[in-house]
Amino acid sequence: MVKNIIATTTINPPTKALIKYSQLSEWHVIVAGDLKTPHDLFSSLDNVTYLSPDDQVKRSKRLSDLIGWKCIQRRNFAVLEAFLQGADNIAVIDDDNVPFDDWGKDLLLGKKSEVNFYETNQPVFDPIGATNYPKLWHRGFPLQLVPDRDYSKISKRTVTPSIQANFWNGEPDVDAVCRMIYRPNCTFEDRFFPISSNAMTPVNSQNTVISRSVINDYFLFPGIGRMDDIWASYYAQAKGHKVVFTKPSVLSDRSLGTDGRYPCEEDMRREYIGYEYSLALIRDLQKDPESIVKYLPVKSWEAYQEFKALTKE
Repeated sequence: MVKNIIATTTINPPTKALIKYSQLSEWHVIVAGDLKTPHDLFSSLDNVTYLSPDDQVKRSKRLSDLIGWKCIQRRNFAVLEAFLQGADNIAVIDDDNVPFDDWGKDLLLGKKSEVNFYETNQPVFDPIGATNYPKLWHRGFPLQLVPDRDYSKISKRTVTPSIQANFWNGEPDVDAVCRMIYRPNCTFEDRFFPISSNAMTPVNSQNTVISRSVINDYFLFPGIGRMDDIWASYYAQAKGHKVVFTKPSVLSDRSLGTDGRYPCEEDMRREYIGYEYSLALIRDLQKDPESIVKYLPVKSWEAYQEFKALTKE
């Protein structure tokens, strides 16, 4: 039984990044296809399980209908399949992030790890500002709090994470506003990592590994644009799961898999729900994790309930 599984979705032919992931002997890859995915191109790849649209409908027609097609949240089916195959660790990745040679070698999940620990009085912590790029901020970090970030209270501390968010060199996962202002292309310095905090923090689904224990509390919510993974991470943290950010392990190259890429202006429109509601959501989650239901479309919450039923141990 494979203990480490990579989960993703794509509408592209196999990219350089995905092929490199498929060559990792200690990991297996599961790809959830969408309607536009060139299905035949994945069937011949070694070390890859390809879930066609029919496969996904057979697994759960209700979940499939609630998620819908032509959306990145199809990757929930890859996560679900990884869980059902018994994975201990599930890496959720994008196929335009080319893994470095040491990708997946330094897993901290379930291990006591010494980190650079930041304490803040704010309800949410931005990890990017703690690096050698202090002007940038992570996608999903509330814009209202960008001027108030304070990294002065730092200490060494031991934490045991169940979510490991690995950073990315190249084009970082900042929001559209940040991207339009700075057009960043980054080389993050290893010396700043690993990073953790006493506050919630935005985590993406671009290069993140989650423990099996997280899956029932982690769902990429459809119907909320580019907050699907960010709000999933806030919810998981509200449920008690700890996050550690580690040094870059991929090169993020937005020129790969360009089919389906959006310009910054379109990304900004799809992020607007976060600009408007993320801060209020975070404050509510601190009081009651289930308060997230107020911020989600009805079908999105119903999809999560179906996914939750399918991932119950």
